[in-house]
Amino acid sequence: METINKQKIYLGGNKLDNLELIKRKAVQIFSEDELEEKLKSGKKLIIKLGADPSRPDLHLGHTVPLRVLKKFQEMGHEVVFIVGDFTAMIGDPSGKNKTRPALTFEETRKSGETYYKQVIKILDKDKTKIAYNSEWLSKMNFEDILKLASKYTVARIMERDDFKNRFENGLPLSMHELLYPLMQGYDSVAIKADIEIGGTDQTFNLLVGRELQKDYGQERQVVITFPLLVGLDGKEKMSKSLDNYIGIDESPESMYEKAMKIPDDVLLDYFKLTTDLDMETVEEWIKKDIVEAHKRYAEEIIKMYHGEEFIAQAEEKYKTVAKGGIPENIEEYEASKEIEEDEVQVCELLVKVGFAKSKGEARRMIQGKGVKIDGELVDDIGAKAKLNKEFVLQFGKNKFKKIV
Repeated sequence: METINKQKIYLGGNKLDNLELIKRKAVQIFSEDELEEKLKSGKKLIIKLGADPSRPDLHLGHTVPLRVLKKFQEMGHEVVFIVGDFTAMIGDPSGKNKTRPALTFEETRKSGETYYKQVIKILDKDKTKIAYNSEWLSKMNFEDILKLASKYTVARIMERDDFKNRFENGLPLSMHELLYPLMQGYDSVAIKADIEIGGTDQTFNLLVGRELQKDYGQERQVVITFPLLVGLDGKEKMSKSLDNYIGIDESPESMYEKAMKIPDDVLLDYFKLTTDLDMETVEEWIKKDIVEAHKRYAEEIIKMYHGEEFIAQAEEKYKTVAKGGIPENIEEYEASKEIEEDEVQVCELLVKVGFAKSKGEARRMIQGKGVKIDGELVDDIGAKAKLNKEFVLQFGKNKFKKIV
């Protein structure tokens, strides 16, 4: 068993601060006494985080547990980042009312590689291992699966809220889906995890892993759950599919603009969950000037994911757009390659450049007075744009495309 200096792990200066930061962000710890015992043991702990390979692009919501993992690394421990490639080939509802589509093996591996490239922007590459759960789950025979299934009763599995709701509402619920929590839990057995972290929506599955370890004669992992970061809509959890996210790979300009859109009543949560800034200071910023607090948050996330030198440029672009101006260096759309005619309906153009998903949505954009060409409002849903000269197509205050 590899050990490291107890003073380094638990008692030394900033190391204690790291533990307090973890506790500050956590919703529940199962259990806090066990966590402190493990940290005092001197053992180099294995910290586990599972990843869903169906959504490989990371946003600030994903960084909540990732930044906690970073704290554990700073305390001297090792992170095992498990990509659920085998479980993704089954599909998991994850709280939804229907099964998420299963992925192919190739799709899961490609997503796993993308994940790893992004997570090492936050985590220490030398202290992070990536593992695919197909490494052990694909090797299990039917006898192994029966033994695993015997560890849990149907009644206990049906305590998972989404399974219970689907069953009670007569929605499809396949037998193989009932195995999903056991498979995810077995991942903890396979790597002998000491601690597993995840969002509150994963609490049931994480606790299954804790119980399975006991059944397999291992010391139970500590489970730490963290809140789900609400998106820019202020209602649903942050998600790319809901377009309410701030991506960690987005440009500094986009990050700044989106940070200014965070609803006032959740800004404190963004500071608390995605930064390590002193909360008393943050609360003073918010109390004194909420707009200035938004700017401070924008500056902080740009500094974290791009560098301090990008802040001024991002702020300048935001000021230009906020005043109704058209920024420089707009992304171009080469209409001549896509459109043969000399003119095009603005509705069609909105779809082609990606501002609208359909012509119906494009018409609603125009009716909502959100579309401009070279700063002039387009108020006719049948309006056409001539393609014999360059112009700037704008939707809202901050979406621009130069049509060339």
